[in-house]
Amino acid sequence: MLSAGEEFIFKTKYHNMGLSDQMKRKPAPALQLPYPDTMEIIPLPVWDKVTLWEKNIVSLINLRQSIRDYQKEGISCQELSYLLWCTQGVQEIISNVATRRTVPSAGARHALETFLLVNKVEGLAPGLYRYLSIEHQLGLIKKDNSIVDKIVTASLGQDFIKSSAVTFIWVAVIYRMKWRYGERGYRYILLDAGHVAQNLYLAAEAINCGVCVIGAFDDDELNYVLELDGKELFVIYMAAVGKKI
Repeated sequence: MLSAGEEFIFKTKYHNMGLSDQMKRKPAPALQLPYPDTMEIIPLPVWDKVTLWEKNIVSLINLRQSIRDYQKEGISCQELSYLLWCTQGVQEIISNVATRRTVPSAGARHALETFLLVNKVEGLAPGLYRYLSIEHQLGLIKKDNSIVDKIVTASLGQDFIKSSAVTFIWVAVIYRMKWRYGERGYRYILLDAGHVAQNLYLAAEAINCGVCVIGAFDDDELNYVLELDGKELFVIYMAAVGKKI
C-alpha cells in the first residue's frame, strides 16, 4: 500500500494526467476571484517610492532568515504596497487568460490569492483583507480585532502572528491551475507558493523587516475562519512580517 505522499506523487505523474480542461477547450477561469460590489476598496500608495535599507541582492540572500520577534511599531501602507507588488504584482495581462507577474508560476497560471491579516499597518484598521492584484488595491473583508486569535488558534498556537505587523495568507484557487495541468496542478501550486514566499523574504529584508513562513496549521479550521470551502479554495502557506528588533 502506498503512503499518502507516495500516492500523491504517483497520481500526479504525467502519464496519469489525462486531458486537461484547456485541452478540451473549456473556458479559462478568471484571473482573479470576484468580489462583491459592496466591498470597501482601499487604494494602495505607489510602491516604488519606498525607502530600501539594502539593495544588494547578495546581501539580502545572506541576511535572509526566519524572524519571529518584531518591533511594536508596524509598517507603513507604502511598505505593504511594496511587499504585495514584489510577491504578486501584475506586470502584464496576456489575452485575459494569463498574467505575467513578479514571481514565476507554472504556465503563468498564478493560482494564488493573497489574504492579509492586518495587525499594525499605518492607515489600516486591524482585520482581514484581500489583495486585488489586477488593480493593485486592497479589499476589506472584515474589520475584526478578534480574528487574529482565531488565526493563531488555527495555526497551532503560533503566537508571533499576534505581534506581526501583517501576516500574508496565500490561498490556492486550484482550478486556475488544474484547468491547464489537471491533477499535476497540485504539485505546481506547492512550488508556486515557495516562489512567492522567497520573494517576500528578500523584499522584506530590503526594508528591514523580518519574515517567518508558516506551514503548520489546521487546514480545516483555518479554511473555516477564512470562509473557504477547503476544496476549490484553501490556504496553502502563510508568512508573518514585522519590523526587525
